[in-house]
Amino acid sequence: MKLRFETRRSDSPWVDTVWTCTNEQVTTMTSVAGVRWGLVFWEQDGRPYAGITGPETRTSLAPVPEGAAFTGIEFAVGTSLRAVPTSTLVNGGIELPDTTRRTFRLDGERWETPGPDDAEGLVERLVRAGVVVRDPLVAEVLRGHRPAVSGRTVERRFRAATGLTRGGVRQIERARRAAELVTLGEPVADVVTKLGYFDESHLARALRSYVGRTAGQLREGAGGAIALDLDQRLTS
Repeated sequence: MKLRFETRRSDSPWVDTVWTCTNEQVTTMTSVAGVRWGLVFWEQDGRPYAGITGPETRTSLAPVPEGAAFTGIEFAVGTSLRAVPTSTLVNGGIELPDTTRRTFRLDGERWETPGPDDAEGLVERLVRAGVVVRDPLVAEVLRGHRPAVSGRTVERRFRAATGLTRGGVRQIERARRAAELVTLGEPVADVVTKLGYFDESHLARALRSYVGRTAGQLREGAGGAIALDLDQRLTS
C-alpha cells in the first residue's frame, strides 16, 4: 500500500514541478512541510475535484481519498494568486467550486482542466490574464541579489508573496533535501556537513518537524505513506 508519485521539473519560470499521484489502498498519509502553493486536480468515484493548496510549515497526518488519482502544479516561490493572499493558504487550502471533468472555476472565470503534459499551458494563460502574479523584488531576492530597500521591506514583501519568512523557506527546503539524500543512502554525517546542519541532533529535529520521519525510517521506507516523492523519479 503506497502513494505512487511521478514528478517532473518545469522549464516555466512560474512553475517549480508538475506531479501525478495514484493511491493504492492508502487511507492516510504524512503531509510534509513545503514552501509552495499549488493547484491540484483529482478524481474520486468518477467525480472531478479541483483545489488550491498552500505552503505547510509542519508535518501532519492527512486523510487520502480512496482510489483517487491526482495531478498537481507546484508554483515557484514568490508567485501568488491575485485574488487569494498566500498567507491565508498556509497550513490549509481551498476546494474550488463547480468543477467538471473538463473545466474548473478560478478567480471568477472557467479554465480548462490540465493534464500533466499541458500544465504549463494553463499557467501561461493564468499569467496572461493576471490571475497568477509575482513580486519582482521577491524574485530578485531569490536570485541572491540585494534590493535597494530596507531589510524590513524585503521581509514584509517576501512574507506577503510567500506566506513565510525567508528563514522558514530555507529551513523547510533544507529538511526536504536532507530527506532525499538520506533516502538515497547518503550517510547522515555527510548530509549534516553538506547541508550545513550544526550536528546530527539538529538534523534529526528538522526531519521530525518538517518531514515526520527519522533518518532510519527514511532509509528503510518505514512509517507509512508520505506526501513526498522519495523514489527520485524526477524528470525534466
